[in-house]
Amino acid sequence: MNIIITILLVVAGIIALLLIIALFMKREHYAKREIIINAPRQKVFDCLKLLKNQEKFNKHAAADADRKKEFKGTDGTVGFIYAWSGNKNAGQGEKEIKSIIEGKRIETEIRFVKPMTATASIIMETESLSDNQTKVIWSNAGKLKYPINIMIPMMEKHVAKDMDISLSTLKNILEK
Repeated sequence: MNIIITILLVVAGIIALLLIIALFMKREHYAKREIIINAPRQKVFDCLKLLKNQEKFNKHAAADADRKKEFKGTDGTVGFIYAWSGNKNAGQGEKEIKSIIEGKRIETEIRFVKPMTATASIIMETESLSDNQTKVIWSNAGKLKYPINIMIPMMEKHVAKDMDISLSTLKNILEK
């Protein structure tokens, strides 16, 4: 009986320690990645501004090829919503185009429902380095509520890695 009580006290202590640590951790997350693509800026931008094109390069979109998809509005325009519901790897949520600066910048808001409720701002920018070379800058920022904010360091690392994979896939597609 004493062993069970000791184990329960240790588990309770670990949980309490994690909750205390979460109190002092940041609640905002941020990841930013960039890549240079050997293609004209307009070609790159035209691909990025259509959310349906993310099926081809976004690592998370590939997590469940059979997920249910729903579209509202006209893709590539402000207000377009791309919603999905899939397996545990794909989760459930929606992405909405919030702002477009033609040829330069697309701002979207992603709203996750599963595996947890969260919202983030996604910005994809294109910058011409030459007539046939474009830099793509992708950032992801948002907030997580207490005590979920304890996951931010791990999340930032994984989001950045996934962004790198997605950008490499995009580069491969656009340079063919």
